[in-house]
Amino acid sequence: MANIARITEIVEAEAKALGFDLVRVAIFGRSEVGDEELTLQVMAERPDTGQLVLDDCAALSHRISDRIDALEDKGEVLIDVAYRLEVSSPGIDRPLTRPQDFVRWAGHEARIQLSAPVAGNRKALHGDLVGIEDATVTLDDKKSGRVAFALADVRSARLVLTDRLISATRPLDMSGAEELEEAQED
Repeated sequence: MANIARITEIVEAEAKALGFDLVRVAIFGRSEVGDEELTLQVMAERPDTGQLVLDDCAALSHRISDRIDALEDKGEVLIDVAYRLEVSSPGIDRPLTRPQDFVRWAGHEARIQLSAPVAGNRKALHGDLVGIEDATVTLDDKKSGRVAFALADVRSARLVLTDRLISATRPLDMSGAEELEEAQED
């Protein structure tokens, strides 16, 4: 179907070329005939703001599409079925995918799904991130107290939208908001 490692390698190079940090590459949906189209989801951010504005998303989307098309023209098929490319900012309740995410967002509430159980056979955790050291994540889980687990065992992790998180995040770039307001009034 799709080589996610190779796709990530290509997407990361295109993101870096634009000065962005890659947060996540994922493929969702089904590929059987008649089912929904696959979605290639790319999340990236500007290192200085932690966000991507619409023009950034469009620029990265075009670079990724052009690169994949060029590779397919040379015979390298990365995804062998129809798919939709979705490029976005990770958002305020962002996924935590890289070690630096667990450092940056320490002290904030997160929901984490693990592939290996911890704390009395639990795979679903919810609590405040303590941090990460030597690829071991520590979380103050609401049910089990402080637990530590390998970053490699994290299936999914994302921040929980709280007042504390809203206060800690930088304001969104509001460029272009005036044009949107005027268009809505017309």
